[in-house]
Amino acid sequence: MNLKSLLKAVKLNESTISMFLGAIVIVIVGILIVNYFRGWESGSTLPTGEITEQQEGPTVTRNGQTVHIVQPGDNLWKIAERYYDSGYNWLDISRENKLTNPGLIVQGQELVIPRVEAKIATVKGVAIEATQSAEPISGATYAVVKGDSLWNIAVRAYGDGYRWADIAQENNLMHPSLIHSGNVLRIPR
Repeated sequence: MNLKSLLKAVKLNESTISMFLGAIVIVIVGILIVNYFRGWESGSTLPTGEITEQQEGPTVTRNGQTVHIVQPGDNLWKIAERYYDSGYNWLDISRENKLTNPGLIVQGQELVIPRVEAKIATVKGVAIEATQSAEPISGATYAVVKGDSLWNIAVRAYGDGYRWADIAQENNLMHPSLIHSGNVLRIPR
């Protein structure tokens, strides 16, 4: 069999060869995915040091550092609220643990809680400072003052900062982060 006839045979069976090679790639990728997730099933972690004192819940003190063991439903904001009474300290926890993706923490993961000063106090995502230092908004309109944000206005109007989107939609704001002193906003009730 010469080279010319071999090339002709390959050309005639090109689609079959492509399907065969594609199937091999799919099997290899499947094996890699199964092996990757197989390690998560066991739920075991390697010991990283001696536990010197056990505290309440998922918290331990290890070598003088506070360590939080991630529980189901935890995220960095909730963990920061637990230790600092401020969800805004989530960034400090992320930096201390050198997290490349702070939105991805898994059950059983151990996070060192750094010794830093608490930022603005929050409760379940709402800044306490905003709700305590400013008068509630009860009217159907509100005149923006210097330093306001839609988040703080929503906290004062509804007790829920996440309702800032309702205010933005009611007022047809193209850029909700741009509000100016003197703007009069309609507050949907």
